[in-house]
Amino acid sequence: MIGTDEWVKAIRKDFPIFERKVNGHPLVYFDNAATTQRPHSVIEAVDQFYRTYNANVHRGVHTLAAEATEAYEMAHKKVAKFIHAKRWREIVFTRNATEALNLVAYAWGLHRLKPGDNIVTTIMEHHSNLVPWQKVAKWTGATLRVADVTEEGRLNLDHLRSLIDEHTKVVAVTSVSNTLGVVNPIPEIARWAHEVGAIVVVDGAQGVPHIPTDVQAWDVDFLAASGHKMLGPTGIGFLYGKEDLLEEMEPFLFGGEMIREVWVDRATWNELPWKFEAGTPNIAGGIGLAAAVDYLMQIGMENIEAYERELTAYALERLKEVPGIVLYGPDSAEDRVGVLSFNLGEIHPHDVASILDYHGIAIRSGHHCAQPLMRRLGMEGAARISLYFYNTKEEIDLAVEVLHKALEIFA
Repeated sequence: MIGTDEWVKAIRKDFPIFERKVNGHPLVYFDNAATTQRPHSVIEAVDQFYRTYNANVHRGVHTLAAEATEAYEMAHKKVAKFIHAKRWREIVFTRNATEALNLVAYAWGLHRLKPGDNIVTTIMEHHSNLVPWQKVAKWTGATLRVADVTEEGRLNLDHLRSLIDEHTKVVAVTSVSNTLGVVNPIPEIARWAHEVGAIVVVDGAQGVPHIPTDVQAWDVDFLAASGHKMLGPTGIGFLYGKEDLLEEMEPFLFGGEMIREVWVDRATWNELPWKFEAGTPNIAGGIGLAAAVDYLMQIGMENIEAYERELTAYALERLKEVPGIVLYGPDSAEDRVGVLSFNLGEIHPHDVASILDYHGIAIRSGHHCAQPLMRRLGMEGAARISLYFYNTKEEIDLAVEVLHKALEIFA
């Protein structure tokens, strides 16, 4: 049964890293918002590629090239199915979500925005969905508008809606905050944007690995995600874009593979998605991402969401027992994933992380690439526990125990 001790133990056996000890303690990995661990199936898929059919794609008629091309294209198809895209050619492989968001900003934003237009985003964005739009606004003369959060840490939807008007061309928003774990109502936001003819650009880096994602039901125009945050290899991510928008856009990078024909003075572009995948791609990464998608679909995203919500509720209650702790974000596990940022009295977040690491517990500390949100919440940084479906309540209990010890050390 999903969420039982037996279920979690079986899951954990799929991840070789949990055989490791850190400082003499079994590894407790609570840094999943930064990157997740990889199951055997992903590691083996990449290993098999390099061992048995390593070749470039779309460039040869020999057996290895054909096998590599088939696997790489199948990876696009699996990702498309995973997020319920209408067509697999709407999936462009990138290095990560950051590159995917930059692709939209450069290839769509730079060519379509002008003075008088505005871009609406939020203060809870990861820098990757803020800084590119800052630059595009500066270069095109468009205005950047930033929606606030409520005191509870949720996106202030009334403020966001008030910023969207007939001059809005882009609404760029995260599906899930990487600092507060808040899940935003993307379908509702997309409807507001489309009412004024704006496009919706979604940073799905923290959402896609944790909650069911349906780009058609949400009616988003673009969505970006990173493979390494969803059990896949590093160096691979993807951009989903509606086919008509991708067809209209100029390429982001130029050179090999993305061309159809080249003359001395001009060139024409390849079909989707290759028009946006210049040069030799991360073939092994794409194949590993496909294996990660297979693994997630086998478990079921609804099951992952349900278990993580239970785990998050438990973590919130246990962490509240720690004297002097300040937790950021909504007080309940409703409409949030297992991202829990906190500060512990006057103890610096890095010191908190170091003490936990001494006991084999890996967390993140710092500004989490969300400095505007940090300032809005009145802090320079925070410690962050981020959960995934291979974590357990026992690991949360251990972290709470060590946090009590940290208070004793700094008393």
